[in-house]
Amino acid sequence: MDAGEQRFCCWGINYRTSPVAVREKFAVSQRLLDETCERLCRAPFIDACVLLSTCNRTEVYFSSRCPDIAAEAIPRLIAGEEMDDFCGSFYLHTGRKALRHLALVAAGLDSMVIGETEIFGQLKSAYRSARVCGAASGSLHRIFQRSFSIAKKVRSCIPLTVGPTSVGAAAVYLAQQVLGNLEGLSVLLVGAGDVARSTAQSLVSRGAKSIFVANRSYDRAVDLAECIGGRVIRFSEWIPYLESTDIVIVSTAAPVYVVGASVVRQACAARRGKPLFLVDLSVPRNIDPAVGGIDGAVLYDIDTMQNIADNTLQSRRNAVRQGEALIDAWIREEEARLLCRRAIAFRVSLHDRNHFAFPSYQREIPFESKKT
Repeated sequence: MDAGEQRFCCWGINYRTSPVAVREKFAVSQRLLDETCERLCRAPFIDACVLLSTCNRTEVYFSSRCPDIAAEAIPRLIAGEEMDDFCGSFYLHTGRKALRHLALVAAGLDSMVIGETEIFGQLKSAYRSARVCGAASGSLHRIFQRSFSIAKKVRSCIPLTVGPTSVGAAAVYLAQQVLGNLEGLSVLLVGAGDVARSTAQSLVSRGAKSIFVANRSYDRAVDLAECIGGRVIRFSEWIPYLESTDIVIVSTAAPVYVVGASVVRQACAARRGKPLFLVDLSVPRNIDPAVGGIDGAVLYDIDTMQNIADNTLQSRRNAVRQGEALIDAWIREEEARLLCRRAIAFRVSLHDRNHFAFPSYQREIPFESKKT
């Protein structure tokens, strides 16, 4: 590949290539999304980019003349330190393969829960953020706009909404499988973002009536509680509710454990044998994994949803094939228009390369993972 040839690429790490304990190291909070996206775009060999970070994936869609070198730098630019130990968890798609991957993600066909509805909004939000901070170029604009269009077509033409269609819905489905009828049980939601909202809606649809909402932003907690007919708890006051709540679902953007082992141990002792069902939908994780070893506590994290996702995939396999066929036909029509390789001036000087300290600038980097 010529040094001046620009390509559309996707670097990423997701639920297929690594467990949550690894993914959480590369998760980017909403608060830091713009800053991180700008930092990526200032790096040599990355001319424009869109950064997507969800509970199941962190991906950078970018244009570059040297994808391998850019991909080597991205983990350090996101996590702030050398991440060589995890290189087997990363994947790099370029050209047609990157375009197909983006379309599959937008359509919900690459999600842990096939057909999930949240990823489309998350991807659009990531794209808007990149546009606002000046990280997304005209070529990325065309690619994303056309990808959104084919994703909408797939969702409207293919029956993908049988069974759980979000991570939150999968968590509620799991709770129902383990605990039975949810009508007489009390639920505590810690967090009031998009995941919490979809979880709450699924809880209501499955009969849960006693729902409490706690969030650092009290106004957002009020808004969510009003939508579902629930009650608000101030964030500083929710811990005592562990003694009387049946189900706790946590989905905040906190970079630390919000629910500690000592708190749960104390609550379980007060519950006198009544089990406490906890689900951690956060990345990074918000419930200390040690909670899973406490008598009376039943803990599931985002990776547990994989079992449900696998079952869901079996029932939707034919629909997935239909969706992939639509996307493949779209790529055949759009590939030449969206991925035309335009030769441009190579702007990165030798000084820039040395300053950015690429130790392996001259060697080929095998980032094309078999885990796709």
